[in-house]
Parts: sequence; structure tokens; C-alpha cells
Amino acid sequence: QVQLAESGGGLVQAGGSLRLSCAASGRTFSNTHMGWFRQALGKEREFVARMSPSGGTTDYADSVKGRFSISRDNAKNTGYLQMNRLKSEDTAVYYCAARYGGWSSRPDDYAYWGQGTQVTVSS
Repeated sequence: QVQLAESGGGLVQAGGSLRLSCAASGRTFSNTHMGWFRQALGKEREFVARMSPSGGTTDYADSVKGRFSISRDNAKNTGYLQMNRLKSEDTAVYYCAARYGGWSSRPDDYAYWGQGTQVTVSS
């Protein structure tokens, strides 16, 4: 199994950047599909980005394309989400997730989740 822990959230001004980290336990992190999701206050959890085990394939929500970048370092059992040109609409709790199944952007398909890290963007 995989345990995940996010870090790197905080308060930033619009237009600023943050880099979120997702530290994973276990030797098999490299076999997982990794996803980033976010949940704003009063909203349902939504897909942000995903990456294949090797890192060769990525996908992004339309709302973050061109601004966010997902990456992973399997040797360090760590995933990342680089967030640039942040907007107030990006304010949410961000979650790292992983699964051993196939490609998915559905939260319900991910079995492993971190506790989340708050990202607040001031306008």
C-alpha cells in the first residue's frame, strides 16, 4: 500500500507560484499512477493533473493548462505539482493521490490519498 503526504501549500498573491510536494511511502510508488486533485470550499473534489508511472504521460484540467506542471521523482518516492501564475480561483485544498490501476481522472478511482494542503491565493 501507499501512504501519501502533501506539503508546500500556503498563502500567495495572485500571479505567484507554489510547488507542492507529495511524499510517498513504499517501494512501489513508481508503479502508481499519480494524480493531483483539489477541493474548494463548498465544492466537490475536482481533477487537476495526472501522470503515468514513468512520467511520460500527463494530463491537466483545462483550468490549469499552461500554468501547472506535474512531475515525479520515483527514486525519491515523491511527486510534485508546480503551480505558476496562480489565480484566486485556484484557492483550494490540494490532494495528492495514487492508484495501481489504469489511467484515470476520477477521484473515486484513486485508493490512496494524502491529507491535503491548503493553497490560498489572494486577489
